[in-house]
Amino acid sequence: MLFNSYPFLFAFLPITLLGFYLVARASNVLAAGWLAVASLVFYGWWNPWYVILLVVSIACNFAVGLAILRRHGDPASRRLLAFGVTANLVLLGYYKYADFFVSNLNTLGAGLTLPHVILPLGISFFTFTQIAFLVDAYQGKAAEYRFTHYSLFVTYFPHLIAGPIIHHKEIMPQFGLRETYRLNWENLAVGLTILFIGLFKKTFIADGVAVYARPAFDWVGKGVPLSVVDAWGAVLAYTFQIYFDFSGYTDMAIGLSLLFGVRLPLNFDSPYKAASIIDFWRRWHMTLSRFLRDYLYFTLGGNRKGTSRRYVNIMVTMLLGGLWHGANWTFVTWGGLHGVYLLINHAWRTLRERYKWPGDRGRAGKAVAVLLTFISTVVAWVFFRADSIHHALAMVRGMVGMNGMTLPYQWFKWWFVGPWLARCGVHFENTVTFGGFPQLRWLLGCALVVWLAPNTQQIMRSFRPALGIEPDHVDHWWLWRPTKLWLAASVIVAVLAVLSLTEVSEFIYFQF
Repeated sequence: MLFNSYPFLFAFLPITLLGFYLVARASNVLAAGWLAVASLVFYGWWNPWYVILLVVSIACNFAVGLAILRRHGDPASRRLLAFGVTANLVLLGYYKYADFFVSNLNTLGAGLTLPHVILPLGISFFTFTQIAFLVDAYQGKAAEYRFTHYSLFVTYFPHLIAGPIIHHKEIMPQFGLRETYRLNWENLAVGLTILFIGLFKKTFIADGVAVYARPAFDWVGKGVPLSVVDAWGAVLAYTFQIYFDFSGYTDMAIGLSLLFGVRLPLNFDSPYKAASIIDFWRRWHMTLSRFLRDYLYFTLGGNRKGTSRRYVNIMVTMLLGGLWHGANWTFVTWGGLHGVYLLINHAWRTLRERYKWPGDRGRAGKAVAVLLTFISTVVAWVFFRADSIHHALAMVRGMVGMNGMTLPYQWFKWWFVGPWLARCGVHFENTVTFGGFPQLRWLLGCALVVWLAPNTQQIMRSFRPALGIEPDHVDHWWLWRPTKLWLAASVIVAVLAVLSLTEVSEFIYFQF
């Protein structure tokens, strides 16, 4: 079941929400159980058999976590932690990477049969969530002895499929509050507003701009060389598609959770406004960045063992972070590129501090830094989106002009600019995928929203709908208020979002 589908919006969600608050009148524990069962129904909509896998994973991790808690401070707790983490990684490795490793061994002549394992949705997210619980239990940061609440913690449907990756200490205390089980009209209004803003981002913007990315990548896969305009148009379209797709999902997850009185951690904070790659990873998939930092980078030694070791740790973390996204060398390359970007960024900061170069770049300097960060991110997205390294390099060749510098023929008619460019020697012809002006309007519109508009959490900041939102006492004109004007705007956004559901498309991060 998808957030952006009629069965979810008009059947599952209202039934689950109504049942939750009605059952809560009798018992909070039963209400938590109702929500856990509903989450399992949500998960089982794709493949009921994988509900068994999820339930077994939950039961085993709860048992191991309970044993760790009871043996806290005992040497045996460390062995239990190692067993639990290893078991989770083996499970994830089998379902997500079995075909990948076997196919790579076959290229070396192993001659093995591909197992063709079907990837269970959300396995990366519920596995990482439970690994975090086991580590927190070992460190004495988590204590959970109620199986119902733990089951809800893992299966909670707003975050189950594509995050955010949550910590025990963030969510479990909220499940224990009496207020969580009492209907709050403010939470309902704010939650629904954020839900439909997220749906609008997905169905209207992300799916709308996706039609300009898909054909070009398909043509590259068939060996068709693309011109500069075709290549950059497609890659920029995908750059905005994944931005609004993941931003939309994150908004919907936060809004849905707030309907049930629970605040999820902030997971997306205008990453294309970042003025450095370091800042980008503090804004993009923030809970994944946190998980990789806390449980991988720090475990490897972080920056405690010298500069060289620190750079190695960064690169290893980013390569594994790329592999986490998918069993393909394209994702590893994407992670490696961001690892290189981070090394350059950290090296630059070190030089600036050593030679005491001024850090204030002014508006122009910051704009250049944002643009450079954005272009670097765009180039990396090519490898994230392409089916293979070969296809990604073919797209890059188009982007740097190796397939020609032609412009779309339709642009020749653009006032006096087209004829003037033609006189200057610019060649016009019918391009493969990126022709008239609708694509330009889409890209320009997306760019204006990304860089000039406040994001959803800034608009709703006064109500702090997510964990990690800092208070802002400035009364901006665009702050959401429970007024008739905002009600009308919210209804318009909701109607446009629902009407854009012409065909159901998965969120990009559902693949991971």
